[in-house]
Amino acid sequence: MSALEKLLRYCRIDTQSDPANAQFTPSTQKQFDLAKILKKELEDLGLCNVELDEHCYVYGRLASNMDKDVETVGFIAHMDTAPDFNGANVKPRIIENFDGKDIQLNENVVTRMEDFPHMKELAGKTLVVTDGTSLLGADDKAGVACIMDALEHLSMHPEVKHGEIAVAFTPDEEIGNGPKYFDVEKFNASFAYTMDGETVREICTETFNAASAEIFFKGFTIHPGSAKHRMVNAASLACQFQNLLPEHMRPEHTEGREGFIHLMQMSGNCEEARLLYILRDHDHDLLEEKKQMIREAASYLNMIHGEGRVVADIKDSYRNMKEVIDQHPRCTQLARKAMRSLGIEPVSPPVRGGTDGARLSFMGLPCPNLGNGGGNFHGRYEYCVVEELEMAGKVILNIIDLIAKEA
Repeated sequence: MSALEKLLRYCRIDTQSDPANAQFTPSTQKQFDLAKILKKELEDLGLCNVELDEHCYVYGRLASNMDKDVETVGFIAHMDTAPDFNGANVKPRIIENFDGKDIQLNENVVTRMEDFPHMKELAGKTLVVTDGTSLLGADDKAGVACIMDALEHLSMHPEVKHGEIAVAFTPDEEIGNGPKYFDVEKFNASFAYTMDGETVREICTETFNAASAEIFFKGFTIHPGSAKHRMVNAASLACQFQNLLPEHMRPEHTEGREGFIHLMQMSGNCEEARLLYILRDHDHDLLEEKKQMIREAASYLNMIHGEGRVVADIKDSYRNMKEVIDQHPRCTQLARKAMRSLGIEPVSPPVRGGTDGARLSFMGLPCPNLGNGGGNFHGRYEYCVVEELEMAGKVILNIIDLIAKEA
């Protein structure tokens, strides 16, 4: 089965995670549907210690076929798809020899090149796209597919020398819980790579530092006809709070290394209201400044309307994995060498987001992020470049080969 066939098979399985059930892992039982398939496929490929645990983590190991000690490398991808858009009834469509022009996904939905100008560079490639009614799920089923493709190649070619290889597929990455129950000791690799990026040229070693802020507003409800100098409208307080934060720090006004404060959810009425924010910055000190802005906005409204009207609950989510990756340069050196041997000149843009590897790196598993050929993640305009998907599998094989040869 080709990498493309694997991708198409996996994408048709609904594995969307659910932030409303984030207290459970997995957050949705349907993630087990893909996990069970992957467990069997790993067993069929001859991997040992294959396990699907109660939290929907799939582990497996391909034993070394060398007569000397070789360090163990790992490869990781997540099985869930983003809750941002419909993930059910995915109907992938293949476009061969893409002409670089607008793509009619369905009667009413068009992927316009003016909205996604980078896609013009994909002319001549083979794309997998959606029918416009769902996301595709290349994030991160393309990562799953390229790992499985590399493992199948090694299984079919036992003459290829390699050390021990650890693989894992995780649930709930899209809601920030991918590493929650990840067993680093069981995985037992010197370092690993998450296959969760976009273009195959990417070696991502730098993520945001991340925090969340949940703001609660307590009002005083009374009939509006007799409300003068008495009513405190919690929904109105929430609006005031949002307007106290700098508009230029909203994500729609930021790029590159600029961090942001993003209002994710809002709900409420006169009696009570709630706002949920995510805070991001590559620089730790700048993230702390954003957290302080949240605290000061809450303090200001409490000073005006009375103590306890506004409560801010701020929690750290993950840290910039660059702190760890920089201490383990061999991870990135191997990936660069593997790419260049395939004629790929690697790039290392800062990730404007996070990956499982960010938290795993701080859990003792250095874990850069590599691309899988996907793009426009988390929505109906998602795609995957088949040639890059296939190349991602070759990058994996080259990394494995380099480790064997350098042992």
